[in-house]
Amino acid sequence: MLAFMSPAIVGFVVFFGYPLIATGYFSLTRYDLINAPEWIGFDNYVRMFTSEPLVKVAAWNTLWLVIVLTVARVTFALGVASVIARLKSGVGIIRTLCYLPSLAPPVAATLVFSFLLNPEFGPVNAFLKFVGIESPLWFSDPEWAKPALTLLVLWGSGELMIIILAALLDVPQEQYEAAELDGAGPVRKFWHITLPTISPVLMFGVVNSIIFALQFFTQAVVAGSVASGSADVAGSTKILGFPQNSTLTYPMWLYTQGFRYFNMGYAAAMAVLLFVVSFVFTAILVRQMRRASHVEEGS
Repeated sequence: MLAFMSPAIVGFVVFFGYPLIATGYFSLTRYDLINAPEWIGFDNYVRMFTSEPLVKVAAWNTLWLVIVLTVARVTFALGVASVIARLKSGVGIIRTLCYLPSLAPPVAATLVFSFLLNPEFGPVNAFLKFVGIESPLWFSDPEWAKPALTLLVLWGSGELMIIILAALLDVPQEQYEAAELDGAGPVRKFWHITLPTISPVLMFGVVNSIIFALQFFTQAVVAGSVASGSADVAGSTKILGFPQNSTLTYPMWLYTQGFRYFNMGYAAAMAVLLFVVSFVFTAILVRQMRRASHVEEGS
């Protein structure tokens, strides 16, 4: 038995256990990837919470994304899935079309959105001007940069939509028929039957979206680089968080500290904090799913 489990055990130790322990150790040191680590205790954590202004900006931007992206992503996926579940014809084609954007690589999808939302010649702003609406600057405006990233994420939320759609189609039709006999309308059926039945899936979508937002990196980097005009042919950029650090997320600042400023010890401390927060939300997910399963078994 141990021989069959050994590949999984080795993989866990090499790709998760050792990196986690090493990150925890380096977070307590001053390490620049060249010289030997110098033990400094909890100085990196003290610096993070007291004397690092940009980490607070990055944490706030990430918190904004966690709240807005989670609510918008789950609500949007639930809305699209509800519409598809009620279609009578062409379900397969529409379902495929809604799912395809989630297969697009993040860099390519962000480049397309940067073109669509271009303030000068983008088709979205051209349409808004045509109908008499003042067009925003999107990725070039600190107030609109994060909402533009939210639209990008919603466009690619087809995977979550498919999961919720499967849960909707699994709701027993007998419950809807019984509710109709009692005079329940669409709103009451949705509130008292649909939502309680698919609540475990919605909880999964919420925590999945939170973890996704906590790790938000690629789209913000590409969008800020394109909007600032700082990206070169190799895809690198000297400007992160454009405009005015409005798209500077926590993982972006972690990457900057570790691989641009070579403060690997400080970056490791940021990674440990990110891991702890993600672990907390994962624990909440497991607890809620277990509670939901116990409720279903008891009923």
